[in-house]
Amino acid sequence: MSFYNNKKVLITGGSGMIGRPLIKMLTERGAKVRVTSLDEPIKNLGEIDFQKADLTHLENCVSACKDMDLVFHLAGIKGSAKIVSEKPATFFFGNLSINTNMMEAARRCGAERYLFTSTVGVYSPAEVFYEDDVWKTFPSEKDKFAGWAKRMGELQAEAYSLQYKWDKITIVRPANVYGPYDSFGAANAMVVPSLIKRAVDGENPFVVWGDGSGTRDFVYSEDVARGMTMALEKCPGPNKPINLGSGTGYSIKNLVNIIIGNLEKKPEVVWDTNKPRGDRKRILDISRAKDLLGWEPQMTLEEGVRKTMDWYKINKEAVSDRYSAFNEK
Repeated sequence: MSFYNNKKVLITGGSGMIGRPLIKMLTERGAKVRVTSLDEPIKNLGEIDFQKADLTHLENCVSACKDMDLVFHLAGIKGSAKIVSEKPATFFFGNLSINTNMMEAARRCGAERYLFTSTVGVYSPAEVFYEDDVWKTFPSEKDKFAGWAKRMGELQAEAYSLQYKWDKITIVRPANVYGPYDSFGAANAMVVPSLIKRAVDGENPFVVWGDGSGTRDFVYSEDVARGMTMALEKCPGPNKPINLGSGTGYSIKNLVNIIIGNLEKKPEVVWDTNKPRGDRKRILDISRAKDLLGWEPQMTLEEGVRKTMDWYKINKEAVSDRYSAFNEK
């Protein structure tokens, strides 16, 4: 029998690209799922309890956590480097308050286990990121608002394990996640959805910053959702955060070639080397995920990008309907 059978499970931010496959996986295993989001109610995903809630308010978090056995905390604010540089306070306050309120609410409501979704942004610049190196350094200047907000969530987990003896908190640090139901709007889109949107929408010439030589760690949303279910079940505790990534990395040029290869009409690709290319290499070490969980990604970048592009082509008129904190005043 599945660990999740008959468990009452809350997924915050469940309308997003990780939340959707996570809902499917959990309901198939017999879980009774509640979802919170500021998007519109989810359709065609079975019988789930949907609550539209602003989790920056503690009382909403307590309401969401009531009677829940397990909590997957996915909700947060993400944005492009440009919008974060323009509105860092929106980004920092939103993430810090959501994370703090949710963990406190889950504790007050007596949740058995809790999964905290951290980020690759907690790491200092390096070519390979190892879980235990985080607190030896500071987050990158480019990721400091996300990095510090998520680090505070990780520190909160440690504090709760010390004071309340609540050691059933799991921390996962996903790489650059992509997939269907991603955010494709200009303010929220990260590198993969941004490139896909521009390519599918017919940009020509197709201009990409840098020379394409930088290596990044991209991981498909379904792989991350599967890793999360395994992590919360094994529950190694807050002192053993777990990276979820490719473990190998892909060059930006490789990513662009895959995207262009899925287009019927190929645009001219122009590499703007006058723009910064970013760090040369950023890859997550996934040895701990393999050893503790028996997890590793199953989706290739080629197949994952094709699936994401196919989804966007069908749904591109609707992607602008997603909630964005950056539209609030």
